Amino acid sequence: MDAVKLALVGVALLLLGAAAVGVGVLPLQDAVAIGERVWPVLLFVVSVTIVAELAAAAGVFDVVAARLARLARGRTWALWLAVVLLAVVATAFLSLDTTAVLLTPVVIAVARAHGLSPLPFAFTTVWLANTASLVLPVSNLTNLLALHRLEGAHAGTFLALLGPSAAVAIGVSVLLLFLLHRSELTGRFAVSAPPVVADRLQLRVAAVVVVVMMPLLVSGLEPWIPATAAAIVLGVFFAWRSPDALHLSLVPWQLVVFAAGLFLAVGALEALGSRALIVALTGEGDGLVDLWRLSGVGLLAANTVNNLPAYLALESAAASPERLAALLIGVNAGPLITPWASLATLLWHQRLHAVGVEVPWGRYVLLSLLAAPLTVLAAVAPLALRG
Repeated sequence: MDAVKLALVGVALLLLGAAAVGVGVLPLQDAVAIGERVWPVLLFVVSVTIVAELAAAAGVFDVVAARLARLARGRTWALWLAVVLLAVVATAFLSLDTTAVLLTPVVIAVARAHGLSPLPFAFTTVWLANTASLVLPVSNLTNLLALHRLEGAHAGTFLALLGPSAAVAIGVSVLLLFLLHRSELTGRFAVSAPPVVADRLQLRVAAVVVVVMMPLLVSGLEPWIPATAAAIVLGVFFAWRSPDALHLSLVPWQLVVFAAGLFLAVGALEALGSRALIVALTGEGDGLVDLWRLSGVGLLAANTVNNLPAYLALESAAASPERLAALLIGVNAGPLITPWASLATLLWHQRLHAVGVEVPWGRYVLLSLLAAPLTVLAAVAPLALRG
């Protein structure tokens, strides 16, 4: 689904939601409540996307990746592990789309500059964009939506609940990636020259803004506040320094329209009584098998439709923190199989094609059929040890 199709689907969903309100299926006060819940989440998504795009334009990711290559001292496996760490940090603080869209071409360029196969690095960014999106509330739109269902909703609560599962999901992904690409991750490389930075002041300012913003995202403030402040600071700076870099495409408006329409449509379905069907599919218990069942349904739903509608449709089944975590594991770490399961995967593939790296969907699906179920099964296990 490209950006135009995504926007068209969003418009159709908005019209359906408006019709549901108009005929009384979805009460107006419920629609208003949905809007009040959603606007901070969407504002965060817009703001952090602008920050990431402008930081990339300033060369922040290129410089960081080049320094990691120097730190690896010619060892391919060390460079790959450094990319793993960079992908986890970028996903955790700047969201999975940042890793898929902005980090992917950077690490491909680093691999090529050092004469290495780009495929291990390409698969690393897309798998970790999904599995590392369990780390923090700001890592994934689904996490931000789920946060209000946790008592004492803040980053610490989220990390205490999902931290062990996130570590397991990342660990399984990294182990599988190494086993699948171990022949390409051995040997040595000659370190190339660092990238040329056109505007060092711009680079420094962008880097400082990102570094300051990241801890503020988990400080207890509403995430949209530091993200919006950072976007404004960088926007003003770029308006002075590089006005040509500011354009409408920095705003992910297609995703905003799609998400807004989706929220209304799912609200209408819930008003029609979809919860009974959801409970029948997912069960209601907190035992390990029950949690596997819920996460498995989330995995299947995400790969059948998309992870965002899958989460929204199944959210009513998450009656406990453990069940909420199991659902997030299913819809965050699980959508690795089909191309459309996660918007980040589609964006990743587009960026690869743009830089001349072709990954056939058949190969991607076959490898991910192994990774997704193993990752989800293993990541749910720590939840059964709680309490």
